[in-house]
Amino acid sequence: MASVAPPLQTTRQDLLARLGEDRVYDLAVVGGGATGLGVALDAAARGLKVVLVESHDFAKGTSSRATKLVHGGVRYLAQGNIGLVREALHERTTLLHNAPHLAQPLAFVVPSYQWWEMPFYGAGLVAYDLLAGKAGLGKTQFLSPQATQKLLPAALSAGLKGGVKYWDGQFNDARLALALARTAASHGALLVNYCKATDLLFESGQVAGLVCEDTLNGVTNSIRARCVVNAAGVWVDALRELDGRANANDGRHPTKPMVAPSQGVHIVVDREFLGGDTALMVPKTADGRVLFAVPWLGKVILGTTDTPRHDLPREPLAYADEVAFILEESARYLRRAPTARDIKSIWVGLRPLVKPQADDGESTKGLSREHTVLVSRSGLVTVTGGKWTTYRAMAEDVLEKCAGKGLISVGKTGVTAHMQLLGATESGAPDQGISLPEGLHSYGVEQSWVQALPGNDRWLCPTLSEAMVRFAARHEYAVTVEDMLARRSRLLFLDAALAATLAPAVAEILQQETGLPPQTEAFLALAQQYLHIPI
Repeated sequence: MASVAPPLQTTRQDLLARLGEDRVYDLAVVGGGATGLGVALDAAARGLKVVLVESHDFAKGTSSRATKLVHGGVRYLAQGNIGLVREALHERTTLLHNAPHLAQPLAFVVPSYQWWEMPFYGAGLVAYDLLAGKAGLGKTQFLSPQATQKLLPAALSAGLKGGVKYWDGQFNDARLALALARTAASHGALLVNYCKATDLLFESGQVAGLVCEDTLNGVTNSIRARCVVNAAGVWVDALRELDGRANANDGRHPTKPMVAPSQGVHIVVDREFLGGDTALMVPKTADGRVLFAVPWLGKVILGTTDTPRHDLPREPLAYADEVAFILEESARYLRRAPTARDIKSIWVGLRPLVKPQADDGESTKGLSREHTVLVSRSGLVTVTGGKWTTYRAMAEDVLEKCAGKGLISVGKTGVTAHMQLLGATESGAPDQGISLPEGLHSYGVEQSWVQALPGNDRWLCPTLSEAMVRFAARHEYAVTVEDMLARRSRLLFLDAALAATLAPAVAEILQQETGLPPQTEAFLALAQQYLHIPI
């Protein structure tokens, strides 16, 4: 069960001192997103000696840019991928129980404007219920036009023939990543952000550790480990290339890239554009993707797109046609259609889709979100693909593959299935705060520790206090303004202009706490990017 014991300190000085110790780890993980953090937690919970390094901040990449849904994948059901849907529905229930302060059930309505839509989509959603079985969150219902309008007050009423209501889950992705990191640390794992893996260590042709560089001060450390897991998301191929070059016997480059990145764009508007606490879902847009209008932390997320990319920027930009597509599709279903002027923030994530054997490079929307685990000849374990909902099952799979190759001994499986994350309420009952504006509710049972810090009564804005910034610096690995305003608080994703105005005050508090440069100017430039509308 959850504990309200004092939270662990995460001072940079202590983390780096531990990283410099001469020891051999059972497992070294590269990548501090959902997958890497899930692996670190599962391994540490089984008693293994674990270290994880992340080149930027935890969840800086894909894992903070999801559509915020904990779901089985209705679209995967349409593709006939029953196994993936069944696994995801099971993991959805597990996640909702293990992190009720960060993940809750959410009702969705599919509005119908054609006579065939209700029976067609309704049949699929009833099948979705049947697959969920006892793990279901609520029964699918067929709605009259009046009942549909009540749940979706801002939906177009002209031509509305009814709707189908079903249930899935919603979560705060970046804060869930932090909960995974901190829970892993409570089990003895060492996790260090802003620490980039720059090379691999080898003994007798086998991977025996890695070299990492502290990107804040340039100090390099060698980490010895019996097993190295490459969980860098869309960036896994960089480490695979290092491994391939070191083990190429014929002088040729032996490593074939395994990731086909896909770009997903999300735009955020005020809550009034949706008008309620129920999400709107369009099963098939003009490009064949699902469109969501999701209430989240006091705002509404509209998205997402699926556009192939051939580069891997840390901060990808939205394309003009992607933003136009979301706005145009939204206008087909919302009474008051949002325009570019209404956008509070725009953010882009790269999905790590696994390349098929025959890849035309043109389309990614048909690729499965299933994960892949590869073990190279030298023993480097690489995992990529998958999605947030199944992070825990992915971690178990990775560790079983490591054990199967004789790299580690993992013991009992399933140790995280009922392990509540730090902050979880002891009852496991959901906290309905995810639809509310940001605030203390996302800390769960740790709220009292936040409120005990200096500045608890000084609110920088209605949803962020000075004490929350101090808690992030002391207990949540926060170093920069971006760490605080993008991921410990989600203000950059919710209202980039407001986040920019808070940057100087947040920077001052962080510098008091850490003594490190808070990188204010870099954050202000990033906030402008989140406000840039490419139309």
